[in-house]
Formats: sequence, structure tokens, C-alpha cells
Amino acid sequence: MPSAPQQYDRHIPVMLPEVLAALQPARGGIFIDGTFGAGGYTKAILDAGAEVIAIDRDPTAITAGQAMVEASGGRLRLVQGTFSHLHEIARDLGLSKVQGVVLDIGVSSMQLDEADRGFSFQKDGPLDMRMSKDGPSAKDYVNALAADDLANIIFVLGDEPRSRSIARAIVKARSEAPILTTFDLVRAVQMATGPQRATDRTHPATRTFQALRIHVNSELEELAEALYAAEDILEEGGRLVVVTFHSLEDRIVKRFFQLRSGKAPQASRHVPHVEDTLKPGFTQEERGAIAAGEDEARGNPRARSAKLRYGIRTNAPALKLDSGALGMPRLGRH
Repeated sequence: MPSAPQQYDRHIPVMLPEVLAALQPARGGIFIDGTFGAGGYTKAILDAGAEVIAIDRDPTAITAGQAMVEASGGRLRLVQGTFSHLHEIARDLGLSKVQGVVLDIGVSSMQLDEADRGFSFQKDGPLDMRMSKDGPSAKDYVNALAADDLANIIFVLGDEPRSRSIARAIVKARSEAPILTTFDLVRAVQMATGPQRATDRTHPATRTFQALRIHVNSELEELAEALYAAEDILEEGGRLVVVTFHSLEDRIVKRFFQLRSGKAPQASRHVPHVEDTLKPGFTQEERGAIAAGEDEARGNPRARSAKLRYGIRTNAPALKLDSGALGMPRLGRH
């Protein structure tokens, strides 16, 4: 395995120029990187002369990041925790407000590269998927949930049209032997889908793995909480920058900025009404999502689905979490 400095050297954060343009880190400012990972955004913010509070729920990332902490001259504080509590983490460190927050949503390339973490259907390893390495794992859910519950998770969080047949195949496979590894799960999925064909653009297990990872780590709930936490800790003029990689995440971020910039569409029966008199918490220079440039999208497959949205904090009071207003999937926290 490469050493920590080598990992940082080979890690290229997605949409870095666009993130920096939206975040505008400057000397003397304090910024929160809520998804430290391999430290790509954090390093760029430090290089701009700012201080960083970096957060990651993965203890492996915290350990690997100590070299960057030591090299920062005291300008980087690295904390193990969830970004849903970023406002509390900042205040525990004595900060009442910060100048910016950046979030890169989803699984990191380092986690995908480690077979023992169980995130990738391309590497055989324990069926884990826990970012924080605690709580129930994907193995626990796959071997215990009823077929209907599995199908619901795979359909809603993975957008998988074959969710029911995949769930039935998983239940059948585990009745013969427990599903313990990533390849065990791949084989179960392929009982329903068949193997990947040469014409398939994506592996048949892609959406199932995505759905289970999101469920295991409560990723959508964490994202919703983090958006409101960022609003709470940002000073007037501070910037919230969010990079997402699939439609469920982007929909939540888009809806949040619509609601908090006063540009929400007419409420429907699916989305609770929000009072029009609420003072907007953000302004937006760019209403739509920003995509990666053509060169980056060609050279980095992960960048092809990336979308960046950002907002600039006003002096309006921060609102409390209202996940229902964001149109969250109705699966509930486990």
C-alpha cells in the first residue's frame, strides 16, 4: 500500500478549479472541509493561505492525514466525525463562524481501492461498506432484511428497475449460504440480471452496491443535516460549495438552495409548503449546476457525473433541519 504522502500525490480531487472559484479561500479565513478523504480540497485551501477544519468519519483517512497536519504549521485541524455535525465540531474548537464549507459527497477513491472496505463490486473482500467502521454493515443488512425491504432500498437509493428480482435472488442465495463477501453479493445479483454483457455500459451490480452503501451510511440523511449545519455556522458572505455524483444527492442540494434562496418552485402535495416570508439564507450567482470541464471528464471517469452547486450566505437567521422540505426518500433512519 502506498504511504500517505504518495496517496495525496496521486489523488486528484474532482472539479478542483471550479470548487476553488466558488469557495474563494483566502489568507486569514477559516474553512471547513467536511469530507477530507485524501485531503485534495484541504491541501488547495491551505495553499491559498487559509486555515482548515477538516472532518472525516473514516478513521483510516484521519490516520493518513496526520502527515498533512504536521506539515500545515498549525493551520489544519483534522477531526474524526460526521459532517452532519460540522457546526458543533467548529464550535467545540472555539469558532462561532467560518468563511466557507465544502462537501464532496459519496465514497472516496481510497475507499474504493481498498478491497477490505467492501465498497467495490470489482474487488473481492468482506461485504462491509461502513465509512466509519462501526454500526451494522452491508453484510448484516443483506443477510437479515426481508425481500421487500431490500427491494425498496435497491429501487429508491439505487434507481434499479430490477430491484424486486435482485432482492429475491439475494434472499435465495443467502438461504443456501450467508452472503459474506462482495463477490458473493455480485453472484447473487447476477442470478437475477445475468453477467455483464459487452454492450453494457455499467456493471449489473453497480446500482445495488450504490444503494446499500447509501443505506449503510445514512448518506442522504447526513447530507440534509450537513446543509443546514453549514447554514448555521457560515458568516454573512460565507460560501457553501457542494459536489455531488448522482441524482438523489443533487436533487437534495438543488432543493435546499432553492428553498433557502427564495427560488423554490410552487409547492406540491409531495413537498411541504414553505412560508414565502422567510428571509433567504443564501444568494446564488449560478442557479444551475456546474459540470466538470471536458478535459477532466475525459480523463477522470468519476468527474463525468459530478455536479457543483454553491450559495453565498446572507445575514438571515439559520433555519432548523427540515428534511421533509427537501423531498427526502421515505426510507427512514436505521
